[in-house]
Amino acid sequence: MRGSSSSYFSQFWSSALRSKPLGKSSDAIGANTGEGLVRRLGPFDLLLLGIGASIGAGIFVVTGTIARDAGPGVTVSFLLAGASCALNALCYAELASRFPAVVGGAYLYTYTTFNELTAFLVFTQMMLDYHIGAASIARSLASYIVNILELIPSVKDNIPNWVGHGGDDIFGFLSFNILAPILLVLLTIILCRGVGESTLVNTVMTITKVTIVLVVIIVGAFEVDDSNWSPFAPTGFKSILTGATVAFFAYVGFDAVANSAEESKRPQRDLPIGIIGSLLVCVVLYAGVCLVITGMVPYKLLGEDAPLAEAFKSKGLNFVSILISIGAVAGLTTTLLVGLYVQSRLYLGLGRDGLLPAIFAKVHPTRHTPIHAQIWVGIVACILAGLLNVTLLSHILSVGSLAGYSVVAACVMALRWDNNNNIDTQHSTNLMSKRTEGITCITVIAFCGFTAGILYRYGGSTLAYIFLILPLAIAILAAASLHFRQVYKDPPGFSCPWVPIVPAVCIFFNIFLFAQLHYEAWVRFVVLSIVAAFLYAFYGQYNAIHENDDTGYYHRLQATESQ
Repeated sequence: MRGSSSSYFSQFWSSALRSKPLGKSSDAIGANTGEGLVRRLGPFDLLLLGIGASIGAGIFVVTGTIARDAGPGVTVSFLLAGASCALNALCYAELASRFPAVVGGAYLYTYTTFNELTAFLVFTQMMLDYHIGAASIARSLASYIVNILELIPSVKDNIPNWVGHGGDDIFGFLSFNILAPILLVLLTIILCRGVGESTLVNTVMTITKVTIVLVVIIVGAFEVDDSNWSPFAPTGFKSILTGATVAFFAYVGFDAVANSAEESKRPQRDLPIGIIGSLLVCVVLYAGVCLVITGMVPYKLLGEDAPLAEAFKSKGLNFVSILISIGAVAGLTTTLLVGLYVQSRLYLGLGRDGLLPAIFAKVHPTRHTPIHAQIWVGIVACILAGLLNVTLLSHILSVGSLAGYSVVAACVMALRWDNNNNIDTQHSTNLMSKRTEGITCITVIAFCGFTAGILYRYGGSTLAYIFLILPLAIAILAAASLHFRQVYKDPPGFSCPWVPIVPAVCIFFNIFLFAQLHYEAWVRFVVLSIVAAFLYAFYGQYNAIHENDDTGYYHRLQATESQ
């Protein structure tokens, strides 16, 4: 019995520690076999994809919410958050250039750099964020559409709450909504029809909302009273920094570009452009809206639900408030569309690797879309959006994204380590000790980030803030060890600057933000990790497709690009 148990755990760890060789991971799926997606996305499409994923109702709501606490300093909050996301985007851009051929994003990077089990854990954590986020966005979109319909006098006050706003709570968590699932079905159909149709919708909607945001900034600039900007930080820098932790989540979405690798025409060149370019556009738009909204109205008078629209109403510019509502609908539509798109591509990647049932790996022979994965994603989103009060689930969001971004930053460092992927058996002990040392330093940086975040969150005295110096100093020493003790090779394609310093800063700040989340988000992280480990133990490890299996999935990227 003991021998059987020992044999099982030996097999489990042997499977869990498998990784996908870099050569295999950099291969492409042959579109001409009917198993792959079609390369139709150019740099402009990828740029709009990233903007569409990031700019949603947040620009019309979150900006005002943070401004009520940070005052005009909300602009600095968004700039700080944008700078942090820019560092994460640099890490994503390098790996997107290095893995240009197949879908998978953070999951694929982790599978190649570390191991199979960690990659599966990253997938489950990020996927729950995507599922809950899609349901929440669908409900918000339904509510905005109803608000626009209610501008018609004959319709106002005649639409029941359960149609778009959500019915009364039942048992504290059930809340019926009819319109949200209908919208999800329509978007799922668009995505199933093909990347051309979904790209067209995203392009039209994204251009519409960016145009509206620019109109809002330009019109609002003429209504600015610069006396409203004084004092610029009425509640101090801590409120600005706290606002930055909230604003960070308004930028997430650039990873959607990385997940479109297999549909990009020239991925090694265009993916970094899409990732970094979309983020820079979002930073400019957010900063412009923040300056306008705090200059038009004293920050204490900003509304709770629709601060930007109310600010223009207070100036008698009702036509702009209508434009803002239209922009919010366009923004939510693109964010939801891209979110569903990303989810289906992640399921496609795991289906191909055998970690999920093979049905998710099937691509429609003529539409060239992962139709089964897309339908599954739509069904899950419809159930969550139609039945649950997703507001109750919103405070457990973002933990998966922060964890995934941190792992991506770690992948950048680990893949740069010399001889990391081709270990000579004669020197394996020495090389592995170097790798272990590097991973230990990365873990220390993450732990210090969490400790600093806890001290910042719960420390109400000067002494507690002094103690912040200790984890910061230890993290600096660990980063110095990574810099001087490891040998780094320059990667092909786009290169993240100042490695390992930039990835180390990403990990520290991401985990710092992790510590700011609600404690239930931490519980969710632990519980979901345990559940995912069991799923892997009872299904994934037995069905994973090894790199030496004769699957016929992977073909050389060079052959694809030469076509």
